[in-house]
Amino acid sequence: MASKKKLLFTLSVFVVLFGLVISKAFYVQVANRGKLIAYAHSQFVRKIKKYPPRGNILDRNGNPLAINIPTYTLFTIPKLNHDKMIYKDLSRIIPELSHNKILAKVKGRKNYTVLGKKLNLTTHQVEKIKDLEGIYFEKDYTRFYPNHELLSQTLGYMGSENQGLAGLELKFNKELIGSPVEIKFYRDAKGRPIKYEDNDVQLEKKSHDLVLSIDKDLQGQVEKILKDGIEENKARKAGVGIMDASTGEILAVANYPSFDSNAPKQYDDHLKRLAFLSDPFEPGSVFKTLVVAAALEEKVATAETKFYCEKGKFKIGKHTISEAEVHEQFEWLTVEDILRYSSNIGTTKIAFELNYPRMRKELLRFGMGEKTGIEIPGESKGIVSKKDNIAKISLSNISFGHGIAVTGMQLLSSYAAIANKGIQVRPTILKRKEGDTVPEKRIMEEKTAKSLEKMLVKAVQEGTGTNAIIPHFKIAGKTGTAQRVSESGGYSGYVSSFIGYPVNLPQKFVIFVYVDDPRGAVYYGNAVAAPIFKKIAQYILYKNKEFNNLAQVEEKDVKSENKNSAKFVSAKFVPNAIDKINTVNSASKSISGKAIPSFLGLDKMTSKRLAQELNLRVEHSGFGVVSGQSIDVGTPIEDDMVVKLKYSPPSYE
Repeated sequence: MASKKKLLFTLSVFVVLFGLVISKAFYVQVANRGKLIAYAHSQFVRKIKKYPPRGNILDRNGNPLAINIPTYTLFTIPKLNHDKMIYKDLSRIIPELSHNKILAKVKGRKNYTVLGKKLNLTTHQVEKIKDLEGIYFEKDYTRFYPNHELLSQTLGYMGSENQGLAGLELKFNKELIGSPVEIKFYRDAKGRPIKYEDNDVQLEKKSHDLVLSIDKDLQGQVEKILKDGIEENKARKAGVGIMDASTGEILAVANYPSFDSNAPKQYDDHLKRLAFLSDPFEPGSVFKTLVVAAALEEKVATAETKFYCEKGKFKIGKHTISEAEVHEQFEWLTVEDILRYSSNIGTTKIAFELNYPRMRKELLRFGMGEKTGIEIPGESKGIVSKKDNIAKISLSNISFGHGIAVTGMQLLSSYAAIANKGIQVRPTILKRKEGDTVPEKRIMEEKTAKSLEKMLVKAVQEGTGTNAIIPHFKIAGKTGTAQRVSESGGYSGYVSSFIGYPVNLPQKFVIFVYVDDPRGAVYYGNAVAAPIFKKIAQYILYKNKEFNNLAQVEEKDVKSENKNSAKFVSAKFVPNAIDKINTVNSASKSISGKAIPSFLGLDKMTSKRLAQELNLRVEHSGFGVVSGQSIDVGTPIEDDMVVKLKYSPPSYE
């Protein structure tokens, strides 16, 4: 009986104690919840989100285009700073934070107070600040564009809160910014802030670098050539795009004038747009190639089909269509000749044979009226009439590039399909990785592309594009000269353009150049845009060794290489040309094995090969092509003879 009473007593005690625990828990978690939360929050000095360093943006070769530089945010808790001398000590360490400025910031403040943001501090300054009790800092990063204006309209720029506001910085902000870490500052027993980093935050999505298809060196050269072209032609602005036809990679793209991404607020908004893909324009005669392509695809004509070109004047209703030059009075021209001489009346006749519904169908297949899908924000889809049919005069205008609006990127993509045997590859600003699936589609038959390429070669060699001719290379291309749509309505001035590519290369690069409102002595595409194309193409042909050894060597030239009259193709662009040469006359490069040859004009690779042929030692200095040699041409070769070669950048004109 006694044991039963003890058991009940013990049980009662446990029930009472358990009830007290439950009551306390209820009081803490429910009744007093708000007060305790407020108390907990009072222990925080500050809670912030900190992002990892933003991902870098690099060119295809790993060169930096957008990087981060370390900066520091200084702060203090004024009510905890009993020794006010620390502010004077801080001003000595960082002179730009004067003592008066600091006192003004902390005046009337008790809690978290920022003393300076995005400060560039040396390691020595940081170490000194660590010794100041009551002064705290957070290391952060500021976006920096080391090349300033280079590619700025594509890269975009940043806002003050680590957010991309334009260009690739905006498009890929999520990948570049990564995931934040939550950082809290608690009070310790003495009320001092203690930093605590929350390691429970998921950090699976860290910041990632962005590798572009752009070649920084090529981009820089293109922007310089473009700037010079604008100044020479007194133009309003201009644009260039270069695309690898087989991969869709954009190797360079630019508009000038531009802006510096490090200081975007100092520039007008229109300078920050990549007009090459955001601002559609009437393309003029470069568009004729697509009309001819449509005719070939729809089987309404072949390259040999003839059209009567009305001796330079063609009346359509109340309107009269003329050729670009009043002296041009063409009669019967083949389709090939129409493209070669850029006949407005000829393309009008072709368009009439096509009719608008069929032309529109083909133009849409080529990508007109649709965005190309490139990853740069702000792309326009251009303007193509959606009507089932249009007036004859409108159809005529469209046939030679008026009454329709396209972007530079659309034209670049379309001509790249011609260079790529009829297969169009979606343009990309990102470097293709090995094994990537390349998004492509066939937009014309291979025989159509080959026929167009032959026509475009003749348009350069014998037609309107002669200023794009590059010695020893076969260039396919087309000029354009369009009336310019004025900002106030109507037409004012011209847009001059040229688009083309060197043929017979393993990787064909297509270049489109347009110059807006040239106000110099001339304005035709051949006079204004073709020379810019030529300079850019020559730079690429020199820079890329894989292109150099594929310069045009006509079969008849090779067959004509006799004992002392072999034709030598300029080694300025053809470092491996020597592989095709057995003997060369004394005016060229002698490789008889008995005398010192002329190395002038050769690049380093070719110089080495020539020296190896002769068992001759050479020393190299500088870069580019050989501009000088230490031993005269014709000097007998002796044992242990060393020829010193000096290299200089080549001249393209």
